[in-house]
Amino acid sequence: MTSRVAVPDSSLDPGTRRMLARFAPMIYGPTLLFGLGEGALLPLLPVIASSLGADVAQAALIAAVIVFARLIGNLPAGWLVARIGERRTMAIAGCLALAGGVGVLLAPTLALLAVAVFFIGLCAAAFGLARHAFMTTRVPLHYRARALSVLGGSFRLGMFVGPFVAAALLALTGTESSAVWCFIACLVGLVALVLLGRDPEEQLRSEQLLPTANRSASGERTRADGVWVTMWRNRGVLARLGLPAASLSGLRQARVYLLPLWGVSLGLAPEVIALVVGITGALEFALFYTSGQIMDRWGRLWAALPSMVLMGGAFVGLAFTHDLAAAESWFVAGAVVVGVGNGLSSGILMTLGADVAPPAEPAPFLGSWRMLTDVGAAAAPLVIAGVAAAVSLPVATAVIGVAGLFGAAGFSVWVPRYVPHRR
Repeated sequence: MTSRVAVPDSSLDPGTRRMLARFAPMIYGPTLLFGLGEGALLPLLPVIASSLGADVAQAALIAAVIVFARLIGNLPAGWLVARIGERRTMAIAGCLALAGGVGVLLAPTLALLAVAVFFIGLCAAAFGLARHAFMTTRVPLHYRARALSVLGGSFRLGMFVGPFVAAALLALTGTESSAVWCFIACLVGLVALVLLGRDPEEQLRSEQLLPTANRSASGERTRADGVWVTMWRNRGVLARLGLPAASLSGLRQARVYLLPLWGVSLGLAPEVIALVVGITGALEFALFYTSGQIMDRWGRLWAALPSMVLMGGAFVGLAFTHDLAAAESWFVAGAVVVGVGNGLSSGILMTLGADVAPPAEPAPFLGSWRMLTDVGAAAAPLVIAGVAAAVSLPVATAVIGVAGLFGAAGFSVWVPRYVPHRR
């Protein structure tokens, strides 16, 4: 691992502290609102699709559209942020996602529902990249991991609370459209906050607290390299460090599918499965800031490697417990270890992407970086389904765990090379 370099809490300079305090609603509020709305909507998408006549496979396909849209939306989002800036991109993405929410509410057919969900996924990619690019260029290196971990924690909080809000609304109204209205309301608040709130970028620039990188002498924004040029120029780091990052993203996504499937295969009651998954979610959220502290104090590898080893090792170990007498206890223990590992990984992907991105214009690079990580997330359910159908669920679990351990090995090699820890 990288050598220990102690960085005291006082290393947070007064300028950074004032910026985060002054603009916390603008920095973290939109992310929290988007996560809350998406968390309320996603669990009920299959239900909405079923109400339009979809069978189980079609309902699953509608839910998968948003993942595919996120995947392909990263590159155009990087181009857009580089051209018009983070705030305008977030405003446009919020408005288009709002239109997508209305489309979900009013869609008369499955095809139109899929189009509306596709727009929401594209806008989610643009919104996430815009906020990622802003934090990359505005937050100093010695506080970057903590700031990005809080950003990731804001989204996790929204995604964690969203399903409970949807359940409460469904109990009150008796209709799944109430979750869509929750999504729309969150987007209205998001767009209002972005358009009417203080713009951190403009405010800091007016106070001469923001570097004027990537601007000409006249103050105009210079033309950034295109997405494809940036991708080719940084192909080395994307191919080497990006692959372990994709495996971490795949592990995160796999836990969403594997843990419930494992509980079902053991014959556990639905409420027991929900309780175990809820415990893992609580652990993940409780540790999000700890991950940032570890990365800023001791280096990125001290969070990346343990999280990958914990999750990958837990899945490999779980694969050998399915037919044991204490299989249910092993399932709970494995889920807890996965939750701790995922909690320690909070903000890692955003932090590593920010660390290796070109400082002057990170958005095109971050589009490629986020696309790679989304490929890992999209591939995990396909691998699980394919291997489980061809062999068995324990073998699929072991394959995912081994992939995670290979990713840990990749991090141990490439993080010290590309992200040496320094103040």
